[in-house]
Amino acid sequence: MENSYHVPVLLKECMEGLDIKPDGVYVDVTFGGGGHSREILKKLGKDGVLIAFDQDPDAQRNKIDDPRFHFVDQNFAFLKNNLRLLGYKTVDGILADLGVSSHQFNEPERGFSTRFDAALDMRMDKQGKLTAADVLNTYTEDQLHKIFGIYGEVKNAKSLARVIVTGRVDRPVLTLADFKVVAAAHIPKGKEHKYMAQVFQALRIEVNAEMKVLEDFLLQTADVLKPGGRLVVMSYHSLEDRPVKNFLAKGKFRGEVDKDFFGNEQKPFKAITRKAIVADEAELERNSRSRSAKLRVGERL
Repeated sequence: MENSYHVPVLLKECMEGLDIKPDGVYVDVTFGGGGHSREILKKLGKDGVLIAFDQDPDAQRNKIDDPRFHFVDQNFAFLKNNLRLLGYKTVDGILADLGVSSHQFNEPERGFSTRFDAALDMRMDKQGKLTAADVLNTYTEDQLHKIFGIYGEVKNAKSLARVIVTGRVDRPVLTLADFKVVAAAHIPKGKEHKYMAQVFQALRIEVNAEMKVLEDFLLQTADVLKPGGRLVVMSYHSLEDRPVKNFLAKGKFRGEVDKDFFGNEQKPFKAITRKAIVADEAELERNSRSRSAKLRVGERL
C-alpha cells in the first residue's frame, strides 16, 4: 500500500536535514503514505516521539502501529494548537513535504488529475466547502485571471478567464471534459499536458488556500521549534519555494530582514543549506516526482 501510495522523495537528505536525536520529538506535517515517518521512527529510540499530521482521509489508512507514533487528523496550519493539545510546547524537528501525493493523482474521483474525466473537486480536506468547480463557476473574470496567472503561471491567463466566464453561462464547468470544451481554443497544441497541469495547479492552490496555509505554518514553526531544532521543507514549484527560502533567510516573506536598535538581525532561523538540495541522477531515474523537488533546511536560533 505504502509504495503505491507515494514514494518518499529525497529521503536520505530529509533525515540528514532533521539531524535526529534518538530521544527527540519530531513532527511530520505531511504524513501521506508514511514513507518519511517510517524512516524517522527507525532513527528514534524507545523514548522518541513522532507526531504526524494529515487531513486527507486516505492518509489515515496508512497510520503506523507504534507506541511512539501519534496521528493528528488536521491540516498543518493548526500545528501549534494540536501540539499543545498533545502536551508538547516545543519539538526537535519538523518535516514538510509539500507535494500532492501520487495516490491523490491516481484517484479519479478526487479531481486532481488531468488524466481522468471526473468532477472538478480538488479538496485535500473532504470537509472543505470550496471545490474547483465552484471556483470556475462563481469567481469573477478578474479573480480567475489572477489565480491562473499567479498560481499557475498560465501564459494566456486573461483570455482563459474571459472564455470561462462567457462559456459557463450556457454550460456550467463541472468536469474536466466541460473545461476542455470551454477552453478548447486556448489550450496550446502540442503542449496540452503542461498547460492543463498549470491550470490544475492554480485551481488546487486556490481551493486549498495553499499559500496562506504555508505561510501560517512557517510562522508557527518558529514558535514550536527548540533552539537548535531543525525545519526541513520540500517544495515542488517556485511559488512554494520562494516563501520557504525567504522565511529561512529573513524570518519573513517579503521585504528585508528586521534589525534591532544595535543593527543585529532579528530572525528565527539560520539557513543550513545556502542553495536548495535537489535529487541526484540515481533518484531522478528511480522516481520522476523528485525532478522538481527542492529541499531547504533551517536551524532555530
